[in-house]
This record gives sequence, C-alpha cells and structure tokens, in this order.
Amino acid sequence: MFCNTVSVALLLFSVSSNAQLTWKEAYAKAESAISQLSVADKVNLLTGQGGASRCIGNTSPVASINFPGFCLEDSPLGVRLASNVSAFPPAINAAATFNRTLIRQRGEAMGAEFRGKGVHVALGPMMNLMRAPAAGRNWEGFGADPYLSGEGAFETIIGMQSQGVQATAKHYINNEQEHFRTTSTSNVDDRTQHEVYAIPFIRSVQAEVAAIMCSYNQINGTYACEKDETLNGILKGELGHQGYVMSDWGATHSTSPAANAGLDMAMPGPSNFGSALITAVQNGSVSQSRLDNMAIRTLAAWYKLGQDSGYPPVNFDSRNNSAPDDLGVDVQGNHKVVIREIGKASTVLLKNSKNILPFKNLQSIGIIGNGAGPAARGPNGFPNRQGNDGVLAMGWGSGTANYPYLITPVEAITARAAQDGTTVTSSLSDSDLNAAAAAASGKDVALVFITADSGEGNSPVEGNAGDRNDLFAWHNGDALVQRVAQSNKNTIVVVNTVGPIVVEAWIDHPNVTALVWSGLPGQEAGNSVTDVLFGAYNPSGRLPYTIGKSITDYPAQVIYTSPTPILTIPYSEGLFIDYRHFDAAGIAPRFEFGFGLSYTSFQYSGLSIRGSPRGGQAPSGPGSALDPWLHDPVVTVRFNIRNTGRVAGHEIPQLYVSLPASTNSPPRVLKGFDSIFVAPGRTQGVTIQLSRLDFAMWDVIQQRWQVPSGRIGISIGASSRDIRLTGSV
Repeated sequence: MFCNTVSVALLLFSVSSNAQLTWKEAYAKAESAISQLSVADKVNLLTGQGGASRCIGNTSPVASINFPGFCLEDSPLGVRLASNVSAFPPAINAAATFNRTLIRQRGEAMGAEFRGKGVHVALGPMMNLMRAPAAGRNWEGFGADPYLSGEGAFETIIGMQSQGVQATAKHYINNEQEHFRTTSTSNVDDRTQHEVYAIPFIRSVQAEVAAIMCSYNQINGTYACEKDETLNGILKGELGHQGYVMSDWGATHSTSPAANAGLDMAMPGPSNFGSALITAVQNGSVSQSRLDNMAIRTLAAWYKLGQDSGYPPVNFDSRNNSAPDDLGVDVQGNHKVVIREIGKASTVLLKNSKNILPFKNLQSIGIIGNGAGPAARGPNGFPNRQGNDGVLAMGWGSGTANYPYLITPVEAITARAAQDGTTVTSSLSDSDLNAAAAAASGKDVALVFITADSGEGNSPVEGNAGDRNDLFAWHNGDALVQRVAQSNKNTIVVVNTVGPIVVEAWIDHPNVTALVWSGLPGQEAGNSVTDVLFGAYNPSGRLPYTIGKSITDYPAQVIYTSPTPILTIPYSEGLFIDYRHFDAAGIAPRFEFGFGLSYTSFQYSGLSIRGSPRGGQAPSGPGSALDPWLHDPVVTVRFNIRNTGRVAGHEIPQLYVSLPASTNSPPRVLKGFDSIFVAPGRTQGVTIQLSRLDFAMWDVIQQRWQVPSGRIGISIGASSRDIRLTGSV
C-alpha cells in the first residue's frame, strides 16, 4: 500500500507565545526606542562584533532598551556549528517536492530549532538561481526557475518566522557562481533583473522577511552592498522591503557610500561601520535621519517577531560545542518525520523500464558504490562537509549543519530486505570494478550509487573550487555504472547530487532499467530512498532544473579564469536560463525541467479559464512591486486530474504562460503548480489562480510592470514539455 501523506499532527513545532506585530506596529516601537539612544548605541545595533562571540555573527547589546544583541547563525538547512540539531534536506530537494505544504513545514521545523538554540537571525533561505549548472552553491537554492524559487522562499520564510525567528533572504543579487565571487561584476540588463533575479526577493518581501543579505559581487560595476539602484531603488523602493539589509561576511567595502545606498548592518564587523560610521554621522556624510532609519529597520524586525519578550538566550557556542557555555540543548524534536517525508517526496524517478520499481518478490539485491555506505570518518568527519565520502546528503561550506546521525542506503535497504527474506550483497568501493561486478552478478537487481558534490569556493574539494569542474559523476561513476550494467540485466542507478549530471554514457544501456534521482535528502537519506524503492512511497518528485545531454547545451557556464582583476560575468542569456533556453533553441534535453515518473498514471481533462489580466493602471514608484493591481487574482484556471492507474499517488500539475512572440519572451514560463493526491480511479479538481504579475513583463522605458497586448497562452502539463491542456486569455 502506498502512503503519500504526512500527518500534520505529528509535526508539532513550538510556536512563539508572543503575538507577532505588523510592520507599522513594530516601527512605532522601534522609533520610540531609538529616540532614547545615542549615536554610538545606534551604531552598535548595526555593527557586528567580529569573530569573538558565540554565534557566526553577533551585534552588541544595548542595555537601556533591554536589547541583548543579535545572534546570527547559518545555515539554510539547519543550525550550523551546533550539536543536537537536525540536518534537513537542502532547498534543492525541498523544491523538487513541488509541495508548498512540505516546504512550509520544513521552514517551521528549522525555525523551531534556531529559536531553541537562541538564534535571533537565521541566515537563510538562499535563492540564487541555477543559472550555470556547475555553480557550487546551486544546491542551497530552489533550482533554476524564478517562480519556483520564489514560492520556495515564501513558504520557507513564513514557516521560519512563525517560530519567532528572523529569516534572511540571500544573496541579493546576481551571485550565481563561486569563482571570483568577491572580484567579479555580474552585468545584468534591467528587464532580466526584474523578471528573473528579483522575483524570489519579491516573494520574500511579500512574506515580510526580516532581513535581506547583500552579496559579494559587483552588479554592473558597483558592489552589491553599496549599489543604490538595487538596494534603495529596487529592494526598498519598488519592493517596499521594511526590514533591514545586512552585508555578507566581509562584503562591506565602504562606510558612507554603503550606508547611503541602503546597507543597514555590516557583518561580521566592525570594519567600515563601528567607529567609522560614528565619524561619518558626525561629519555629515551620513545623515542622522539615515542612521535612525538603519536602526529603526533593525530594531523593528526584533520587535515584529516578538523577540523582545521571552526569547531563549543563546545556549550554544559555534566555535566550540564542548565549551562550558554550550549547553548542548537538544532541539530536534520529531523533525526527522518531516525530513524523511521531504526526502522521499523529493526523490525523482527518471527511468523505470519494465516497471522494475517498486521492488517485488526479490530474492537477492546487489548494492554497489561508495555513495551507498558510511563515510570512513563518520558523517561529520569533514569540517563543514568538505569531502565526498559515503552517502552524499548535503554539499559543503557555510550552508551546512552537523548530522545528528546519517542513515545510509546500505543499512536501510538491508534492514528492509530482511523483512522479505531477501539477501543483500554489497561492494562499497567506487574504484574496484571487479568487486562491483561480483556484487552485481547473479542478483535480481543491482543498485549503483553515484554522486557529484559542490559547495563554497573558499574550500576546494578534490580539485573543485566550490563550483564543479564539469557535470560528470565523481569517483569514476560512469565507469562503475557501465561495469555493473555488463553484469546485471536489472541495473538501477541512484544519484545523489548537488545538481544536474550528464548521464549519456549509460542512460540508454538496455540493462540500466531504472534511474532514481535522490538529490541531497538530509539525515534520513537511506530511509527516504528505501521507502521509494520498496513501494512504501509512490515517487512524486519533479526536477527543479533541466538535465541536458552535454554541459554545452546550457546557456550559461561558470567562468573559471579572469584576464582582469575584476571578472566580467555577462548575463547575456537574459531571460533564457535553463529550460527557457532549451525550449527557445530547440535543444532536446535528456530530462526536462519539471519531469518525474510515478508508479501510477494520470489523465488531464476539463480545462476552464475565466477572467482577464487586462484593465486598470499599472503601478510605478515606491512599493509598486507589491501593489494589489499586480498580485490580486484576475484569472482562474480549473481542470481535472484522474488517476488511471492502480495505486494512489501525488501528481504535480504545472501551469506555464506564453507571452506573445512580440515580447521576445521564452516560449513558456512556469507560473503555477500544485501537489495533488489522487486515489486510484478517482478524479480530483484543481484550481490555480493567476495574478497580473504572472502575465506581466517589465517595461524598461516606463519602469513599471505591463501586461502585453495580444493573446497569452496557458499550458497545463506534467512537465515543461509534457503539455496536456492548452488555452489562452
């Protein structure tokens, strides 16, 4: 029997007992508080203490208003550098669920853990886009599509902040590769900036995110943390961001230019702010009113989330978990439930010849590959996960957390197989191809686990400086699959990876009967994939990016060398990233964006489209990006999904919009999705509402969103290329 639902009753999170304030209420309290403060006190609110305190980032207390100072801590997948915390699946797997409920529950659980450790500011979510498929931190974000990334950011922020923790949307903006991240300029045109890279931040501001982190790179020749056009103009102006802007660690390059351009807090401090900011206020290069606004924004976030009353004190030490001031408070609760649920809901079934999956009546299983087993050093043996040994369940760098435990596929599969009396033989070496063949030979099925890793650029791993050097499986993965496929007619490949890999060397081999894309499932990795393999869960994951046949099929690549001190990264592909480029250029992918198979089948019918995106006046100026004219529902799309198979399962219907050809837009762009559970033989109605923003393009002349004239296509499909229903408005 397939079980595809998770009981919300089991996912109990300790929500803050303090009611949260509106921004207006929080601002009023903050304005009252800062009226009591000296210039030095205000600057203390805005300046990191450096690396001398217990959290990765810290601000100083201000006793006169009972402000304890902020504890700021990584990461987007859990509390970094702490004990007794959970290691959640990263955002790339959360995105692969295409399930808003699960994404929000993940945010709630992470928020509860940050709060339980006394962290005021969680440094996530991360929503930089998968512009270049080999970019090192792609796995920390929600994939290659702006709309999907925006929905992932929105649900994560709502979930985290429901626990009273400040979320931080990062990295603002155009920070899409690790090579030269501090010495490069991302050159982006105005339309692309608005329609692609700003979209996740619009949704973050709609979620009332407390903080936004500006990035290391330059944007069109000016550092992101001192660029007036993007900070004051777009973020605080058009988007109406009410919270504060902090710098990435070491990304503050000036005092007055940064403060006047919209930077509110310098991390980790104190250089460029601190005494330098006091001097700038005294000499008038930063006005008193600007300093007040910086302090008000920062304090307002504290008040808004109710952190001024009853908030837990910091009870860990990120520098040393064995230090006396690290109390080892266990904040995991029952979060393993949602971690396992996301792990299996994000598993993407890409190939299933002869319906070899789920397993049925097996006598023997071969398990091959280092990626199925434990790391020799243990799950936390590499600092910040800077090594690829054993099952891969997260990338490396500051976007990580310590594993409380890590379930390996070999232990989970072996335990489950024992229930059926199935024997398991394993070879956990990637290099011993003869042992791999022996483990596979004569077995009913042979499972081959391969990996590809990446992470932050300041910590190279196996010659990869954050960004991957290529899109091939690591550790001789292709040769391992080919050797096993020679020895077993039912070879099943399981991939744990940070992003797309090229699978052309073996995907069409007749003995490779299934491909399971497990991604990065977090601490329950082995259990999640076992649930799918043995049929306890009907796979419903969908690719949040395109898997191409060659790295050259993608429109943008990591730039690995620079002839100049500041590398120029031209975003010349414009709107056409990932599947948008594949569609426009007529390139056949191996597996398209949004693709994923199920153990059942679904039929779409009964498309109905009501309403129109036209009419009214397009807004402009401050706050225009959040104007109701843009976001109120104006078109309602309805259709039916019938489960025509024999087992229950989730279908992921996707809605794509096609603007008129005169707009020079991609052939279709994602503007809606849902996760719909349907029992066998039953039909479920689906309703997706669209706003004008879903039909709009950015007018670079009038500097406002406009709905173009002409017919606009609406496509409903099971992926970006498997279109089942079409209509127009």
